[in-house]
Amino acid sequence: MILHVPALLKREQVAEARRALDRAEWVDGAGSAMGVVADVKKNHEIPSHHPVSQQIGKMIFAALQNNVTFVTRALPIRICPPLFSRYVGGAGETYGEHTDGGLFQMPSPNLPMRGDLAATVFLCSPDEYEGGELTIHDTFGSHSVKLPAGDMIVYPASSLHKVEPVTGGKRFVGFFWAQSAIRDDSKRSLLADLDRAIEECNAAGPNNPGIMRLHGVYNNLLRIWAET
Repeated sequence: MILHVPALLKREQVAEARRALDRAEWVDGAGSAMGVVADVKKNHEIPSHHPVSQQIGKMIFAALQNNVTFVTRALPIRICPPLFSRYVGGAGETYGEHTDGGLFQMPSPNLPMRGDLAATVFLCSPDEYEGGELTIHDTFGSHSVKLPAGDMIVYPASSLHKVEPVTGGKRFVGFFWAQSAIRDDSKRSLLADLDRAIEECNAAGPNNPGIMRLHGVYNNLLRIWAET
């Protein structure tokens, strides 16, 4: 399942985030990668303990909690604190093909979290940089993603993906991982399609008994498949 969440952050929130990012201290992004992944990661990040990282992270987390699309489609039960990266054009900054880690350590509470979903929140407009597309490979082929500032893309962390080289300008994004109540991506996609169909049917003709039966099917599948 690849999920586009438009306008997760409002325009004024993106502007606030950019002002904060401009005064942040950036370090080599390869330092937060492990093993072979560090060899293909060429960007800069803000340390997770930095006040700017925590400030914008709280903003994104609040927006996620209030976003119906993300909550109902991704079905998150744990979300790790967002991190922030910068790719500068002309410096050869990129993130080669890789698959994200399967387990992450939550800082509070101090528990392991399964990385089911990866998410990227775009913090600059597409016309502010050249290149830098997020390319995601799945069973249906390759998907190139370059979204407006404030939009978010959510995709399986198990998928092979990369950030194309930024050849001009600067690319700013926030990113995080989430554990879903539905571990299997095919089941999660099926539930998302069913939920979307129920919404569309209800909009076309509310109070239809068939819609309530479909709603029951959705929730019973959720009961069977969900892990908490």
